[in-house]
Amino acid sequence: MSFQRKVNPDGSPKKQLTPQQAKLKIASFCAYQERCQQEVRDKLYSYGLNPEEVENLLSYMIEEGFLNEERFAVAFVGGKFRIKKWGRNKILNELKIRKISPNCIKSGMKEIPAEEYWQTLQGLAEKKWESMSDKNDFIRSQKVFRYLMSRGYEADLIQEVISRFE
Repeated sequence: MSFQRKVNPDGSPKKQLTPQQAKLKIASFCAYQERCQQEVRDKLYSYGLNPEEVENLLSYMIEEGFLNEERFAVAFVGGKFRIKKWGRNKILNELKIRKISPNCIKSGMKEIPAEEYWQTLQGLAEKKWESMSDKNDFIRSQKVFRYLMSRGYEADLIQEVISRFE
């Protein structure tokens, strides 16, 4: 019978933590910034814990207030909209990827005021429109449209903004 050591992708041995060591590490991980349950779960598994230990630590982190999905959603939405200027669609998809519950997503999406959203969309469109050297307005508008779609904005709002430039 051969003994296999767990190794990282780079070949170094994987460090196994006790549940007590993991508790301290994950507490500082959660205190540093808002985290979702899936991020914390993945991190705990990377410490070499079994599923029961992972779930016990997760419930402890929730009880102690280190983890809160709704608080995470609100912080995530606010940050991605105000700092990265993402649209609703992209933010929504990212929250779904992180397995955030629909109620928490709804709470988080309330962080985007309609007027500020519209102004941000206009600002991005204007900046992109001005930065392009194409003389043909049709090509220009197509490029701006694709750019704003990739940022997660809704097609009907993008059309409305672009129509004002043409």
